[in-house]
Amino acid sequence: MYRILRYSGLYFSVFTILFNATAFSAELKEKEVLAAMKKASDFMVNEVSCHGGYVWRYAADLSDQWGEPPARSTQIWTHGGTPSVGEIFLEAYKVTGDNYYLGCAEKAANALIWGQHPLGGWHYFIDFDVNGIEQWYRDVASQFKWGMEEYRHYYGNCTFDDDATQGPTRFLLKLYMTTLDPKYRGPLLKALNFFLISQYPNGGWPQRYPLRYEFAHDGIPDYTSCYTLNDRVICNNIDVLFEAYEELGNDEYRKAAICGIEFLMLAQGPETQAGWAEQYSMDMKPVWGRTHEYPSYMTSVTARVIRDLGKYYIMTGDRRFLNTMPGAIKWLEECTFEELPDGRNRMPQFLTVGDNLPVYRFQTDKVTHEGYGIYRWSFDDSTGVHPFYFAVIDVKGLRSEYKRLDALTPEEALAEYAMKKSAKQIVSQVNSADVRKIISSMDERGAWVEEVIVYKRGATMQDYSRTGHAATP
Repeated sequence: MYRILRYSGLYFSVFTILFNATAFSAELKEKEVLAAMKKASDFMVNEVSCHGGYVWRYAADLSDQWGEPPARSTQIWTHGGTPSVGEIFLEAYKVTGDNYYLGCAEKAANALIWGQHPLGGWHYFIDFDVNGIEQWYRDVASQFKWGMEEYRHYYGNCTFDDDATQGPTRFLLKLYMTTLDPKYRGPLLKALNFFLISQYPNGGWPQRYPLRYEFAHDGIPDYTSCYTLNDRVICNNIDVLFEAYEELGNDEYRKAAICGIEFLMLAQGPETQAGWAEQYSMDMKPVWGRTHEYPSYMTSVTARVIRDLGKYYIMTGDRRFLNTMPGAIKWLEECTFEELPDGRNRMPQFLTVGDNLPVYRFQTDKVTHEGYGIYRWSFDDSTGVHPFYFAVIDVKGLRSEYKRLDALTPEEALAEYAMKKSAKQIVSQVNSADVRKIISSMDERGAWVEEVIVYKRGATMQDYSRTGHAATP
């Protein structure tokens, strides 16, 4: 077990919701909530942050820190971390009107702008000691036996993986629309232009840009220029562009978003296998990503794309985006192993291209010459496979939602979208007793601490997937 800071930002959200929505009682005074917010904020900004930015987790005594892998003290994370905390500070400012929180948000934005790539995007992290990055890759980031392959090589470019570019862009957009401060307009427009210049002509996006091809490993070509759906790369890009269009009115953003949706339609498998893969080669075939990402159609990715396409119909009123949904839902039904008592469907994650056979990944005791673990893929017995390699999907729910959307006229779909946007401004009520408990559990510094398991580099990928916690040397 490892004593680690709980992210104070989680509680800022509760505080701001309470301040915005609930009348204060005799037991919980407004000034008490505001004092707790300020104390936690002071700790995060003055004791925890690096130049106004943040990683994911910190040891309770601040002696260690983690992004996805262990992080240097000179690093902040763009993949979560800094944009997430910045948005929380910005929300606190909107709710309280206190310029202190706007200043905290601006510190996070300034840190992100410092590390913005000249073309406008971001890497997973920003390191204020740039001379130490390559050594950190050699000594720390690349030393995981299983998984974490995206940290084995430093490209020096930007990534759309894990919201690393989308998150900062979204935060800068919100900050600019709140302040209209011109010092944020330039970095914001540069970031949004990065989405345009990195988009392929057919509407897809690579995982990284500028394009790189130099890191082929384990017999697999460099995958970072592939069309990428993994971790919602393309759908996150579409979402950011739509939001930018709605806020700034530049029709180029909307056109690029629509082109991205058209790519999703283009990337769907054939009628007998009407799902989606995590990444595609230039000839639109499912292709290897990292060594644990088999070239296959993936059921969980398919379910996410179905939901996104339904959302895009509501946003645009374009009925074309509904056309791919029935075939994909039918394919998920055909992939089902069993229907669970709650009505959801259990099915394999990976299905081979053409044959539609389940394929499972196993770890072996073999390693590469560099010491990385080697996987074995099997089309046979699934005994011993970690539950991560199965998907549990509410296929009935997907079909029901498709039928509901199909019954809406484009005008009705757009009206529903407008109503949902308005509903986002409504904040739910919060139980004062719950917030009282949160305040009372804060330590004298203004921090919350919990115990978590932090796995070592040799831990299995299954362990890493199960916990979601970063690993440590």
